[in-house]
Amino acid sequence: MALRKRAASGTCPPAGPGRGGTRPAAAWTRAAGGEPPSGSRQFTAMAVPARSFSLLRSHLGRVPRLGGAAAPLLGAQGAASTTLRGFQSSGVRHDAIVISGTEMARQIQKEVQQGVEAWISLGNRRPHLSIVLVGDHPASHTYVRKKIRAASAVGICSEVILKPKDVSQEELLDITDQLNSDPRVSGILVQLPLPDHVDERTVCNGIAPEKDVDGFHIINIGRLCLDQHSLIPATASAVWEIIKRTGIETFGKNVVVAGRSKNVGMPIAMLLHTDGEHERPGGDATVTIAHRYTPKEQLKIHTQLADIVIVAAGIPKLITSDMIKEGAAVIDVGINYVHDPVTEKTKLVGDVDFEVVKKKAGFITPVPGGVGPVTVAMLLKNTLLAAQSIIY
Repeated sequence: MALRKRAASGTCPPAGPGRGGTRPAAAWTRAAGGEPPSGSRQFTAMAVPARSFSLLRSHLGRVPRLGGAAAPLLGAQGAASTTLRGFQSSGVRHDAIVISGTEMARQIQKEVQQGVEAWISLGNRRPHLSIVLVGDHPASHTYVRKKIRAASAVGICSEVILKPKDVSQEELLDITDQLNSDPRVSGILVQLPLPDHVDERTVCNGIAPEKDVDGFHIINIGRLCLDQHSLIPATASAVWEIIKRTGIETFGKNVVVAGRSKNVGMPIAMLLHTDGEHERPGGDATVTIAHRYTPKEQLKIHTQLADIVIVAAGIPKLITSDMIKEGAAVIDVGINYVHDPVTEKTKLVGDVDFEVVKKKAGFITPVPGGVGPVTVAMLLKNTLLAAQSIIY
C-alpha cells in the first residue's frame, strides 16, 4: 500500500522567479463586507512592535511606526486624535470595536507570501506542508481544506495523507518518521483530534521539533515555557498576534484565560505573563487561568477585574455582559456548533454572548471571522519559519 494519498486539494504552486519584499510599516485594510456590523466598529490589521506599548505606556494614544517616527494610532473612525477605544474615558457609550480576524489574516498571509517568494528567489526549495488526517470527522476535514487552500494562496506546497479511523498508532509513527527524514518536507502536522485508541501526545512527540508547525512537541512547549524561541502553537500565536497588531496594552494589565488546555489555554497564558525583555518577549501581564472546575461565581469575580478576557472553554455564552468591565478587550477562541431556532440550521458560535458583550467591551473578536482565520495564517508563518530553519 502506498504510504501517501494526496488529496485533491493538496497543491504545489508552479515554480517561478521569486520577488523579495519588506514588511509594510503599517497596513490598513477595509473589511471585506464594506461596512462593519450594525452598531459596531470594525478594526482592521495594523502591524506594530510587540514592546512599543510597554515602552510608551504613558503615551497610550501614540505608537511608533516600524520606521521609527512616532505617529498617532488611528481610531475606528480614522481620526488621528482618537485614543484606543476601551482604554479612554468618554461620556458617549459606543459598541466595541469588532476586530476583523479575516482582514488581519489576509495581511499576515501577504507577509508570508512575500517571505516565501524572497526565500525561493535565493535559490531555496519551496516550503512544503504535510498534513496527516485520520478518519472522517467532518470538522477536521473542513479545517484541513482551509489550511490547504491558504497554503496554496501563499505559495507553499502541501499534501494530505489520509488514513482510516482504525489506523494503528504504530503506522502513524511510521508516517511521521518518514516525513521527518524527507528533506522535501518543511512542516508536519497531525490533525487533531485522533481516535481514542491513539495517544495524541505520543504522536505529536513523534514529529521532529524543527518540523512541528503545530508547536505541540514537548520540546517546543518546553522552550515556550522557558521564554525561548520555538514554534508556537498556532491558536495561541494567533491570539498574541491579534493583541499586538490591534495595539491592546498588556504591560501590567489583568488578564483572564478561561480554558487550560495544553494546546491553547496554557500557551496563551505563557505568552501573556512572561517577561517582555526575555529571548522570546512576553506580555508582562498578570494572568489568571480558569477552567471547568472554577465556579461560575468565582469566574465572574476574576473577569470583572480583567482588562483582557480570553475564552477557550468550548461553552456557548459562557461570558455574558455582566461578567466583564467597561472597555475590556474580549477575545473569543471558542468553537461551538449550536442549533439556530430561527433558521432551523446548525450555526457556529463562540464562548461569548457576542451581541450583548459587544455593547460593553472595548474590543471583541467575532466567531466566525475572528481568531480562526488568524490561526491558519500563523500556521503558514510557522511553516515558512521551519523551512528557513530560523528556530532550529
